[in-house]
Amino acid sequence: MRKLSTFCRKWFSGLFFILALPVFAQELPSSVKYELELAGIPENSVGIVVEQVDSNVPRLTHNADIAFAPASTMKVLTTYAALELLGPSYTWETGAYISGKPEDGVLYGDLIIKGSGDPVFTQKELWLFIRQIQDAGVRDIRQEVLKHILDRSVFKTGPFDAAAFDAEPLKPYNAGPDALLLNEKKIDVRLVPNESENTVKVVFEPRLDGVKITPPLLSNGECGNWKKDIVLQFDDRHANFDGIYSSTCQEKIWSVLPYQMSNTRYFESVFSTLWKEAGGRFKGRFVDGTLPPEALKIAEWRSPELSSVVSTVNKHSNNVMARQLLLGIGHHEFGDNADESMGIKAIKNWLASKNISSGDLVIENGSGLSRLEKMSPLTMSRILKAAFHSPVMPELMSSFPIAGKDGTMSKRLKEDAIAGKAHIKTGAIDNVRAIAGYVLAKSGRRYIVVCMVNDPNAKLSRNMLNELLNWTYENN
Repeated sequence: MRKLSTFCRKWFSGLFFILALPVFAQELPSSVKYELELAGIPENSVGIVVEQVDSNVPRLTHNADIAFAPASTMKVLTTYAALELLGPSYTWETGAYISGKPEDGVLYGDLIIKGSGDPVFTQKELWLFIRQIQDAGVRDIRQEVLKHILDRSVFKTGPFDAAAFDAEPLKPYNAGPDALLLNEKKIDVRLVPNESENTVKVVFEPRLDGVKITPPLLSNGECGNWKKDIVLQFDDRHANFDGIYSSTCQEKIWSVLPYQMSNTRYFESVFSTLWKEAGGRFKGRFVDGTLPPEALKIAEWRSPELSSVVSTVNKHSNNVMARQLLLGIGHHEFGDNADESMGIKAIKNWLASKNISSGDLVIENGSGLSRLEKMSPLTMSRILKAAFHSPVMPELMSSFPIAGKDGTMSKRLKEDAIAGKAHIKTGAIDNVRAIAGYVLAKSGRRYIVVCMVNDPNAKLSRNMLNELLNWTYENN
């Protein structure tokens, strides 16, 4: 009788567990359907997976195995792969070398700067790096040949079309990768009207040595869409603002990508400015080349650790940094002259080692700023599940924007109960909106949530995506 009683208790306990399991949703939640209808988005334009991190039974799937454009949620894959393949403590080194021996602070030989693909090398880091070089005894560079070397050989260099994605080559998000990427090759242009002199003062940050600026003409009309009234043309020595700027606009700052200026010239111009500001003299120009074997290393700069870089990439959806990571993975796995194909091969090999099928996966540059990149919600959910059970889970999850708190989710769901309880990577390009990440539901269980919208009305899907997150939090 005692044995029968024990059996009954176990049977009823198992029955209760089965009844307590979430019921597999055959249809979209009514609140999600309602927001889709309001946005004019058909259900076949949406792919969804909601699944508990410790379960193989999805709570909700919809078009889960169809490949969609993922936009910037592609960065989930790139950053996770980087964390596992390179390691969270991975750093990049920028080295300074010389040929010849300095005499009383004067270098008559070449200065060589070798990059390794640092995604976060800025003018602040370059200034500190220059101080190291000067502290090593080089303050006056007088090479008669007047050529110094920038070694970018860790990445395969070639022409980059900043207009290819959306015909907006001045937009900083269209910057291309570079083994000696500096400031994401961005310039902040400050426009200051001076009515008393009938001129417009133009100031660049960072300062560009040897670049002549032709400012726009000053007008007194309405400010309006002032950027449309200026055609900005860059080359290696000249920045021409063709057009007008209204005094009623007052002071403005315009962040631009000087895409017509070569990467070599951009680096040289900023380097020369900072070198002189640090009290040194600089003669010559930089050319692309490779580090001579006899060169002497005199300084190095190390980047922050990868875990910190990944946080910047995901919270602020930085495209060129994600491109750098893809190439960095390729270089780590296959060596110098790495290109996108090497990074893609390394990631697909890594996925295969985790038994994650990549048949529906198309990677172009690893950032999601692409019309070619594709992934199914199901593949994304498998990646997120593997990541959750990975040793690098803390670094990856903490890099995702937190609902209502920071990054690209800082203004979403601020007043909802889910605020602070979801780590969500977002994605947005024309005709695409997407989310991918983790929700800590009211029940205390954690869920993977993936949703991809590919539709001309995708920009209207924000409320639907928010409602899906809220539904996951409240009903699971």
